[in-house]
Amino acid sequence: MKRDRYDVVIVGGGSAGSALANRLSADPGTSVLVLEAGRSDYRIDPFIHMPAALPFPIGSRFYDWRYETDPEPAMNGRTVYHARGKVLGGSSSINGMIFQRGNPLDYQRWASDPGMETWDYLHCLPYFKRMETCLAGADDWRGGDGPLVLERGPADNPLFTAFFRAAVEAGYPATDDVNGYRQEGFARFDRNIHRGRRLSAARAYLHPVQDRPNLDVLTNTLVTRVRFEGKRAVGVDCELPGRRKRSIGAGEVILCGGAFNTPQLLQLSGVGDEALLRRLGIDVVHHSPGVGENLQDHLEVYIQYASKQPVSIAPGLRWRARPGIAYNWLVHRRGLGATNHFEGGGFCRSNDDVDYPNLMFHFLPVAIRYDGSAPTEGHGYQVHVGPMYADTRGHVRIRSTDPREHPSILFNYLSTANDRREWVEAVRVARDILNQPAFAAYNDGELSPGPSVETDDEILDWVRRDAETALHPSCTARMGTDDLSVVDPTTMGVHGTEGLRVVDASVFPYVTNGNIYAPVMMVAEKAADLIAGRTPLPAADVLYYRHRDRMPLYPPGDGRNAVPAADPADPAGTQEVAR
Repeated sequence: MKRDRYDVVIVGGGSAGSALANRLSADPGTSVLVLEAGRSDYRIDPFIHMPAALPFPIGSRFYDWRYETDPEPAMNGRTVYHARGKVLGGSSSINGMIFQRGNPLDYQRWASDPGMETWDYLHCLPYFKRMETCLAGADDWRGGDGPLVLERGPADNPLFTAFFRAAVEAGYPATDDVNGYRQEGFARFDRNIHRGRRLSAARAYLHPVQDRPNLDVLTNTLVTRVRFEGKRAVGVDCELPGRRKRSIGAGEVILCGGAFNTPQLLQLSGVGDEALLRRLGIDVVHHSPGVGENLQDHLEVYIQYASKQPVSIAPGLRWRARPGIAYNWLVHRRGLGATNHFEGGGFCRSNDDVDYPNLMFHFLPVAIRYDGSAPTEGHGYQVHVGPMYADTRGHVRIRSTDPREHPSILFNYLSTANDRREWVEAVRVARDILNQPAFAAYNDGELSPGPSVETDDEILDWVRRDAETALHPSCTARMGTDDLSVVDPTTMGVHGTEGLRVVDASVFPYVTNGNIYAPVMMVAEKAADLIAGRTPLPAADVLYYRHRDRMPLYPPGDGRNAVPAADPADPAGTQEVAR
């Protein structure tokens, strides 16, 4: 650390923090310090940089903060494990590397809240484009020269072909690009993998600029409190390696700790619900009852089938195969080690009452869980599926004044009638797809949940026992202008304070459809302009698909709209299938 005071102190070197550090330090007159509580993402660490090694960091105390929820009342009182990255790059260094923006109508929903008008899709799209290099091709919806290089999964295993055809046979459309003109449908997925390596936010944004003289990055440094003078944030207190305590002055403090740590640090610093803070003896800087509330997530299950044919990737995941996979990856950056395996999936509506997709599918050409357990020693395949817009709401609340103690976390999964209804629909839609004729050559029966789970009550009982988080916690310091909002959507400043901002998944007002890494990065890109006082990028002038508008599958003028599919099972998706 070169200074005792910085113009900007960023708390958290994860996804948003990495992007902000790059963009704000681009001004040589602005000194920037990034404080990351986790370890460095050493370049030689295969558990981070080998895509297929993603199960290893999850659950490891060296890479993962290992959060757990409180007992969830509507899930038989069981706790749900939540992995969060304890390393530079944050969760982008340990996640599944799936890149999904969400549906354009997600941002229309954001913009419908008072004060959120400039967070509609057309204002967000330029920032999505600015951050990415889409190797499938830049166009009106996709970027071509950003730091995040996106490779599209090959999905060349025959089980992927069967899955895409089965989705169309079940009556759901295919699409060219779930991040482009039309999200609704099934397709190959974009991934944060480049040349066989994980491309985390730290690798994409921080490493290329780490030699800037106005940028410092400290790892293994835990911020314990934001320091205030009156209502103004003037710095942070932190613990360096060896528990050495240090105070650092700041012109601006930006919290980028994520949906768990950001509200925790706000509360520890005196910004939160007054009753909670006073009960723990914390001096109140600003009464903000929305801090830590509105917690949202995606829950998912694995629906697994046995395969008649030996076409899954199961043999490559056995212990005796791993040395060869490691060699091929280390030397050539190819093979099973160079993929995250989540190479395709899709989005669809579980019923005709919803305006846009409320279910997400990830398909895997193997039947296996994150922890490596498998229901069969033979070949299989599976989908991960779950509702995208549960109307359940939870909270994050500190238990004590100890910054090392994990807060109380409760999502209230399955606590509403609508959530339970959509869960039953999700399982039935997944089974319908997996039992289409396209899978006839492979389908050797359902392994999980199995034929004994059939009624609505049986499905819900299974979900209560078996569901896991998709690791998308968000919305605990939401943007807005009402009394329960925490962050000003025009400045990213924390209401009731000065010199304190929040930029991470906690500022979402509503969780988006799909994995949340891409939306977090978009928020960080846009926030960088707002914080630096730069003129925001102008809104895009493009069309995007809306089911209710009966718009065509492809943009107007694209000849494919007039050409029916020669084969209705063609996964290229040249024809819309009405639902």
